[in-house]
Amino acid sequence: MPDVLIELFSEEIPARMQRRAAEDLRKLVTDGLVEGGLSYAHARAYSTPRRLTLAIEGLSAESPLQREERKGPKVGAPEKALDGFLRSTGLTLEQLETRDDKKGAFYLAVIERPGRLAADILAEVLEQSIRNFPWPKAMRWGGGALRWVRPLHSILCLMTTEAGAEVVPLTVDGIVAGNTTRGHRFMAPDAFSVTGFEDYAAKLKRAYVVLDPEDRAETIAHDTRNRAFALGLELAEDEGLLAEVAGLVEWPVVLVGEIGADFLDLPPEVLQTSMREHQKFFSLRDPKDGRIVRFVTVANRETADNGATILAGNQKVLAARLSDAKFFWQNDLRTISNVGLLGMAEGLANVTFHNKLGSQKARIDRISALAREIAPLVGADPELAEQAARIAKADLQSAMVGEFPELQGTMGVYYAKQAGLPDAVANACKAHYQPLGPSDDVPTDPVSVAVALADKIDTLTGFWAIDEKPTGSKDPFALRRAALGVIRLVLGNGVRADLRRVFAAALTSATVDAAKNSEQLARLTKEEREGISDLIATTELPSFFHDRLKVYLRDQGIRHDVIDACLAMPGDDDLTLLVNRAEALAAFLKSEDGPNLLQGFKRANTILTQAEDKDGVEYSFGADLKFAETDEERALFKALDTAEKAITPAMQSEDFATAMTAMAALRAPIDAFFETVQINTDSQVIRRNRLNLLNRIRTICGGVADLTKLDG
Repeated sequence: MPDVLIELFSEEIPARMQRRAAEDLRKLVTDGLVEGGLSYAHARAYSTPRRLTLAIEGLSAESPLQREERKGPKVGAPEKALDGFLRSTGLTLEQLETRDDKKGAFYLAVIERPGRLAADILAEVLEQSIRNFPWPKAMRWGGGALRWVRPLHSILCLMTTEAGAEVVPLTVDGIVAGNTTRGHRFMAPDAFSVTGFEDYAAKLKRAYVVLDPEDRAETIAHDTRNRAFALGLELAEDEGLLAEVAGLVEWPVVLVGEIGADFLDLPPEVLQTSMREHQKFFSLRDPKDGRIVRFVTVANRETADNGATILAGNQKVLAARLSDAKFFWQNDLRTISNVGLLGMAEGLANVTFHNKLGSQKARIDRISALAREIAPLVGADPELAEQAARIAKADLQSAMVGEFPELQGTMGVYYAKQAGLPDAVANACKAHYQPLGPSDDVPTDPVSVAVALADKIDTLTGFWAIDEKPTGSKDPFALRRAALGVIRLVLGNGVRADLRRVFAAALTSATVDAAKNSEQLARLTKEEREGISDLIATTELPSFFHDRLKVYLRDQGIRHDVIDACLAMPGDDDLTLLVNRAEALAAFLKSEDGPNLLQGFKRANTILTQAEDKDGVEYSFGADLKFAETDEERALFKALDTAEKAITPAMQSEDFATAMTAMAALRAPIDAFFETVQINTDSQVIRRNRLNLLNRIRTICGGVADLTKLDG
């Protein structure tokens, strides 16, 4: 079975496109080969700045004979119908077969297509793949019609068997496929021929090209860490930058340069961001004080002076970039010195948050009021929480964040500390954005938690007030992420809060601001707006949060029906209480007694419900022990009394584990009761007493969770 080697050699491919392009090449070619009737054992794609490569192992030598049977019109059908069938199959009447079924005789066309050589199929598939390649951006050059990300220079397409390597005949827009490629642009620019993938990879390496991007990334990371260790420094890890730089070079050479002394006092995040964004440099940190003191650049070649000229040029350009950063830093500090952070934040009055919700300053006013109200719920000082909310977004007006938006919050911490504000207030400038995603840390400082909750709840209530809710897969304002952030903040810090009350407080301010900017809301009366706010706060937002909570807890291994069983209980707007109950119930259902007790409960509930529907009465007036006739019946009375004495105080103290343990003890008496006792006896007094006993089972177990919501 032949192996295949394909290389598309071009001018430099942008680093951000290489990984996807390699995968697209693999998928387009292999899917096309399979559609053509071929099979293969393995395929892997590679990329460098100048080439996309695909290696296929174990390709079929040819496609198999294909046999198709196509049913035609019945014998004796009109001539036009028969002629149409013959045209569609390409056969003559003499070549058709006749078959019989229950409806009579009919014509059958048996079409056989001979197998095709793999080389012919590959040539067609590769040409189509090149012409229809899904580049995000492509260009034409010269007088040709071919579109490629950068000018395509050559195509290498080899099929290797035990007999040797053969070039697959292929021409695309004047480019004829061959068996040659080129090495490094500067260090080995001459063309050379190859006979297969192993020969190709070995010769490329001798020509100063590392084919595999993962190998290039590993070389960069290894050499950088070694150079840092030798200097007593540590690498500021950046996986995204590492992947990008690996796509910029074919022969990585790590060089360590110095940062000018004038710039070492800049915040480490500023140095790292400036060097990463503008120069694609890695940062080396002094572990003693955390300062960024050196940089690493990755050259694409070896030089006689060991990179001295390259470093000198890079250091000159870096100095210019860091001079800009230093100017922004000093300018922002002067602004704070003159007008303070509140003065810096005044400019947010001219920045629109949303055309129906007003400016960023209006939003900050809402967040500040809400943070003050939330503060007691999370153990924060209301004054500090409000102060932190007032200045948390001030750095959005700073020159530094204007240049590097990703530093928002980070710069706020530095500026707040420069202004002499308490650490709790300063740290909230960054922490109030958290958590940004499912893997991001959750703030724990009470002031930060208060502002973070206020920020996210204001976002949710504001967009709900103007009817910009998520629909289906569309969530342009990331409201699902905001809700998940609130859930993680509440659960991560054990916050006990009535969310409906918090939503109502936030909506009061949001609807007032929305009415100033929305003609539709402005036409409503105050009472109508309050009615909308009440509906959102008490029904719509809690329901949205419960849906998000189900998604979150499902990832924690808690079933949706367990959450539904707990949501049906009082206190469903206290997320911490709700989750504690759900976790205890989930653990109970995984125990040996859990599933069996659930079956006993459901049996009792079904019998009781049917009897109540039939009799038109409610059996909830208390069972009497004196009417018990069997030992199992009396044992169940005793077990229910014991369980009730344990469950009632446990539920009052929110000790759900103890309540579940007490409920588990009911399993054996309930099982024994149903095995020996008949509910519907001839004596109506006994029957009524036993139904009332079943009601005790339903009431006591139902006090822990609504077990009717559970599956199974």
